[in-house]
Amino acid sequence: MQEFRYLKICDMSIDNAIEGFYLLKSSVMRSTGGGKPYLTGKLQDTTGEIDYVMWDYTGTVHDSSLGLPVKVRGTVSAYNGNIQVSIVRIRAIQDSDNVDLSQIIPVAPIDAVAGYKEVKQMLSELQDPDYRNIALELLKRHEKTFVNVPAAKGVHHAFLHGVLMHTLNMMRTAKYFAELYKDTPINASLLIAATFCHDINKDREMLTTRVGLVDDYSVEGELLGHSYMSAREIHEVGAALKIPEAKTMLMEHLILSHHGQPDWGATVTPRCAEAALLHLIDMVDSRMEIYREAYLKVTPGEFTEKVYALGNRAYFPEL
Repeated sequence: MQEFRYLKICDMSIDNAIEGFYLLKSSVMRSTGGGKPYLTGKLQDTTGEIDYVMWDYTGTVHDSSLGLPVKVRGTVSAYNGNIQVSIVRIRAIQDSDNVDLSQIIPVAPIDAVAGYKEVKQMLSELQDPDYRNIALELLKRHEKTFVNVPAAKGVHHAFLHGVLMHTLNMMRTAKYFAELYKDTPINASLLIAATFCHDINKDREMLTTRVGLVDDYSVEGELLGHSYMSAREIHEVGAALKIPEAKTMLMEHLILSHHGQPDWGATVTPRCAEAALLHLIDMVDSRMEIYREAYLKVTPGEFTEKVYALGNRAYFPEL
């Protein structure tokens, strides 16, 4: 008799018989050429994603459980050169299941409480009161979502606390670079405040599932984008706090140019040293996270599958 056991997605291989709870990331009902219904989509846990298929399916899991954990039983098989789970049973999570969601939902590898305190402390220590007050007001406005929201639907930091992790890493780097290049000179308060604000409207740009992961983009997010939304809010806050317009405009410029080039989503290109640094810091942290996530799927000495954000396969050097 076949023995079914729980496996993390990263540990699955062909012919494994698996049973356990996974996040129903996507789900689509389709029909075979003969008109028989089947279910297909993706399952997810903290280690990755995997395609699945369930033949002759007539249930409602795809509608009622999308974005939530489901209990799955099936066998890992090969399809078009990749592995997938051929499901034989699937059901929605129940209160009596007592599932540890931290094993299913991707979460940033940081202490979120300590990270938030560090962000707030760095903002409180900014020497320029105008930049400090703008940043602290935006933190107050977005406090409930800033800690939890993912930084993206995919690509990098697409997990709970993603914006917090990304922003904290960037603020630490901004603080270091402001000191390293102080003879340029660099306005540390401007750079650090804008670094904090650069993704602050990700919470409004994206729509999240019931467990907090990104499902899609909001209408405002699609039409305007988080950079414009953040720059607009900085303008509003600056006016309300009676901040000199020249200072508010500089913060807006850093936000609108942080993607570097129009083809990458920037409204304008960086025109001051602080703007150039913010763009480069954002690029470095996003790229390093892409590598970190790619390396989780291989062992040292191996190449990853093609990483589309990098344009190639990544090599994990043996240390």
